[in-house]
Amino acid sequence: MTTAQSDLIPEPNRRDFLKLAWLGLGALALAEAGGMAVAFSIPRLAEGEFGGVMTAGAVDDFPLNSVTPFNQGRFYLSRLADGGFLALYRKCTHLGCAVPWNQSQEQFLCPCHASAFDARGEVLNPPAPRALDLFPVIIEGGQVKVDTGTVIQRDHFDPAQVVYP
Repeated sequence: MTTAQSDLIPEPNRRDFLKLAWLGLGALALAEAGGMAVAFSIPRLAEGEFGGVMTAGAVDDFPLNSVTPFNQGRFYLSRLADGGFLALYRKCTHLGCAVPWNQSQEQFLCPCHASAFDARGEVLNPPAPRALDLFPVIIEGGQVKVDTGTVIQRDHFDPAQVVYP
């Protein structure tokens, strides 16, 4: 390079360097925030977790007239006397308290305001305004599966809600 050419290319001063450094850091921070937003918005549901499809077990694992809790899935699998299945959300329809199954009384008893529900989720004792919500039950290859990502709200029990093997 000759002396004339070196005079044409200005040397960067401190102000230009800092301006470029701040622009670069700002672009990097914006890219990281965008990546985090995308990662946060994509659902990561593993099989067997609440919000996805859970395999409860084989049809024969559930005796008639039984209620089986699935704490990880936040539901009870109720096997009725006629062999049908209902997956009942464990959340009370009054104020959302978790309702435990009381085997001796054969009822779901809400500890918050004393609502009671039968094994089909039907209201036996208010203040709950409607029956317990359901999750869809799928029976494939003798296995009972429950889709905890879809909540079915209902007013009362209807025999059409029961799923048979």
